[in-house]
Amino acid sequence: MEIQQFISHIAEQFDETDPTTITEQTNFKELDDYSSLTALNILSVIDDEYDVNLKGDDIRNSTTILDLFNLVKSKVD
Repeated sequence: MEIQQFISHIAEQFDETDPTTITEQTNFKELDDYSSLTALNILSVIDDEYDVNLKGDDIRNSTTILDLFNLVKSKVD
């Protein structure tokens, strides 16, 4: 599992944000187009791409893309 591919998958969930501006340190909840629907899309893409079933609390307790990555990685390994 690579961080750049993970960032790319997450960045695709944001329609109005330039994906090249999203990094591992991006606070995804502060992006203008973040919403509850975006959170559901993130949960869905993580489930589809990494076969990891996260909960809403996992999103709420994460701040950056790196937080999500580390959480998913801990459940994959």
